[in-house]
Amino acid sequence: MAGLSREEFEAAIQAYVGQEIGPRWVAKDTVNEAMIRHYCAAVGDENPAYLDAEAAAASVHGGLVAPPTMLDSWTMPGMDAGWVHADGEPQDKQVELHRLFDANGYTGVVGTNQEQVYHRYLRPGDRLSALIVFDSISEQKATPLGLGYFITTRYTFFDQNQDEVGSMSFRVMKYKPAQEPKPVTEGAVAAAPAKPQRIRPPMGHDNAWWWEAVKAGELRIQRCKSCQTLRHPPRPMCGECRSMEWDSVVASGRGSLHSHTILHHPKFPGFDYPVICALVDLEEGTRLVSNVIDCDPEAVEIGMPLELTFEKVDDEMILPLFRPAK
Repeated sequence: MAGLSREEFEAAIQAYVGQEIGPRWVAKDTVNEAMIRHYCAAVGDENPAYLDAEAAAASVHGGLVAPPTMLDSWTMPGMDAGWVHADGEPQDKQVELHRLFDANGYTGVVGTNQEQVYHRYLRPGDRLSALIVFDSISEQKATPLGLGYFITTRYTFFDQNQDEVGSMSFRVMKYKPAQEPKPVTEGAVAAAPAKPQRIRPPMGHDNAWWWEAVKAGELRIQRCKSCQTLRHPPRPMCGECRSMEWDSVVASGRGSLHSHTILHHPKFPGFDYPVICALVDLEEGTRLVSNVIDCDPEAVEIGMPLELTFEKVDDEMILPLFRPAK
């Protein structure tokens, strides 16, 4: 269904709203302690209700539970999901819908936001399934990336007893990338195109102060006034003592590389590829996701010392980035 008029195209995509993408996704594994442990290690969550069986048994939970934010990870199909059949036909309507967008020039895709609702804590032994429905498709929007549509997919999660345990709304934008500059004809003067802006981070009451500090050339770490625990990213309550009182300290800017991945694709506007996406252990004890710059990707090593730099990545935004320490 390529080459549709805008009216035909919008009628075709709106026909998907309310449809299930296909059969339920059933978790390959039950909720289990190993995956909980790996998840907590990755995000730096040391809540004993997730990790310490004895402490969890003495808590209000009466036993180990999984972090609620793991909700959608249990049913993820994995890299071997098989999104299409052997004959190349889509295995579910999500692939089918995206192919319809691609065929009509909306080849770009970017995730925009996610919202989750939890009805109860998950426990080791639970086996989840997910019912996925196209919740809505917006009218055409003009964005810095190009013209596009927001696709919202709603996931409803059930346990082994078919009781609803949570839900999630996941939104992406399928967009038609802005046209490349036309070749300069003889006698014409080429104007240097402005570097595209990066996607803006969400800013709200709990983290706006952190970004203001970055603009001022400071990397600040939130600190609990009651127990002095440092935490990042910023949030209203201390995870150790539940205090709502906090201040902040200025980071030294010294750290080391905890882990990293090198991104080559997909290529989003505003980035110079390849991108070294890094999880940095700050000297103060907290971790920060950032980019490593001024470094050959082949030279990146776990544990390498890093130092902070503030870089203006486009005409407006300043980011705290890291480079190999001198």
